[in-house]
Amino acid sequence: MKTTHKFGDPCVTWIDVIDPEVEELEVLADEYGLADRTFDEAYRRAARPSMRRFEDHVYIVAFSGSLAEIDMYLGPDWLITVRRHDPNGREWDPQPLLELLERHESATTTSGQLFATLMDDLIDGYFDTTDALEDKLEVIEDSIFSDETHVEQELQHDLFGIRRELLELRRAVVPLREVLSAILRREVQWIDGDALVTCRDAFDKLLRAVDLVDEQRELVGNAVDAHLAVISNQMNFVMKKLTAWGSIVFGATLIAGIYGMNFRHMPELSWKLGYPMALGMMVVLSFVLYRVFRKRDWL
Repeated sequence: MKTTHKFGDPCVTWIDVIDPEVEELEVLADEYGLADRTFDEAYRRAARPSMRRFEDHVYIVAFSGSLAEIDMYLGPDWLITVRRHDPNGREWDPQPLLELLERHESATTTSGQLFATLMDDLIDGYFDTTDALEDKLEVIEDSIFSDETHVEQELQHDLFGIRRELLELRRAVVPLREVLSAILRREVQWIDGDALVTCRDAFDKLLRAVDLVDEQRELVGNAVDAHLAVISNQMNFVMKKLTAWGSIVFGATLIAGIYGMNFRHMPELSWKLGYPMALGMMVVLSFVLYRVFRKRDWL
């Protein structure tokens, strides 16, 4: 599906292509003189953001906050974006950007300004993603230190899930610095003036986003360590309890074992108070051990 938007005078064209067919891309390639090998990238998911410069256009790959890939082709008075619905349901919604462009439409709008505004919108999406991940992490941290019963495997799964999401987000965010750095060095002739100022602001936002991702990765690592420490402490507490109860039972078992031996000559066998005395010794010894372990917080 192809959607065309026009801005300014002279006209700047933005062509947004969603889930394109081969024929659609071939028509665009012929109409705008795009390099054949750039469209080869549009057929598969890129590993990281990148930029390639050609004589009459620039090819740029970037990712949205939801990690949806956007392939961009920037020319003198046009911008083409190619995006697909991937198997994970990741998608970039350009509607808020269109509304912003319509509200601030200018007669001097250029393709460079259009591209810079789009990049700024993509980078804003990174902060929405980091905020959502931070909320998830706070919930997990509260669960780690709460007294409520929870499944340890679920906590571990959630923690490593957040770590994986942050790793994927970092792969999308960090390489974009190289792309924007090249643009700020004026390596793209159609991005200058106000567009360059917008790109510089977007670059500053991107640096903050990188710092946020790195900070959250460190917080996840700390949460994993805290979770392992809590599990270790719980295991130690259980072992102390088992040891304490084992010691209490051992005392009673020792007395029962001695008086349960089948020897003929045992003075207490013919003693009427022998049985009550053995039971009493078991109770007293068990009570003393219980008090000792209770005092040491083992029970």
